[in-house]
Amino acid sequence: MEIRRWRQYNWPLLVCVIVLLVLGALAVYSATLTAVTGTGVPLHIIYPDHLINMGLGLALMVAFTFFDYQLLSSLARPIYLIGVFLLILVLFIGRTSEGARSWIEVGARTFQPTELAKLALIIVLAAYWQRFEQINDRWLVQLGGLVLAGLLGLLVLVQPDLGGAIVLASIWVMIAWGSGIRWQQILTLTLITLPLVYIGWQSDAFLDDYQKRRLLTFYYLLNDPSQVDFNDSYNVVQAMNALTQGGLFGAGLTNGLFSQGNYVPVQHTDFIFAVIGEEMGFFGGVVLITFQAILLWQALAIANQARDTFGRLMALGIFGMLFCHLVINLGMNMSLLPVTGLPLPLVSHGGSFMIITLISIGLLQSIALRSKRLVF
Repeated sequence: MEIRRWRQYNWPLLVCVIVLLVLGALAVYSATLTAVTGTGVPLHIIYPDHLINMGLGLALMVAFTFFDYQLLSSLARPIYLIGVFLLILVLFIGRTSEGARSWIEVGARTFQPTELAKLALIIVLAAYWQRFEQINDRWLVQLGGLVLAGLLGLLVLVQPDLGGAIVLASIWVMIAWGSGIRWQQILTLTLITLPLVYIGWQSDAFLDDYQKRRLLTFYYLLNDPSQVDFNDSYNVVQAMNALTQGGLFGAGLTNGLFSQGNYVPVQHTDFIFAVIGEEMGFFGGVVLITFQAILLWQALAIANQARDTFGRLMALGIFGMLFCHLVINLGMNMSLLPVTGLPLPLVSHGGSFMIITLISIGLLQSIALRSKRLVF
């Protein structure tokens, strides 16, 4: 008889989740209190949805904690095919917002297939490299994993969703690294990728003009600010203004000049860190980054303690997804990286990513719980 030892449950991970959810709930409340959309609709009406998404996500987190993650190995192929199907479907029936056709409407709610695709890629790559564990450093095996990731990445790029494609690439990198990819293979793939990036930049099939302007704006901000167009840099400039206004302890919740003045666009999603920086100050930002860092550390610890290759690679993939979201979101808020529209894990408003993130946390806990056995 197998008995799960609850002392294997990762309590620091749970504490991080709770702290970040509470911090996010406060920040989203403040960010939507007085803000309005471009059409004048008040954003505070979406706050109940944020709480519902949190509740649903937490329920699923608990469910996947009890779920035996090893069963996903046999389900990897249908999960992946569902992800591919939904990414194709969204290109035909998806709702367009901010230049990307990325959302499928389900009744009064919307769903973003790209978020499911991230988790599907983690599961299928972990199962794939577990199957070829004894020969995982061969070129054919590594190229097979790249094809699995590349198909999803291509479908996400044509929406177009550059941020989502970057996250999928980060997941592949982490799992490929964990599977034993050789440095010669990394170098060769990098040399192959560079001309493909150039072709993609020249083509209009993968990046819209506004996405290219975002990347060029970031380049000009670093090298020649005189060439920056005011409209293209508005988001970043206002986010930086909000952050610098916060000082050490901030202006106080719901008291931010830029946050409450509706100056920072999409401040409840992409630029939620600007709200935290202005209203909770440097101290609030440090608290957020500290708990995000502990969460990532625990994901790596769980990967290190996993009892099998599938669990280890899946934990590494989840780490790669969350790490990419965190670094890019903080980077674009602080004008250190281009704006690519990625939410902050467990903090930003966004139902699909919130739910997928909490499911991923549940899977991490499932891996932790099953890292050892007691047999009687």
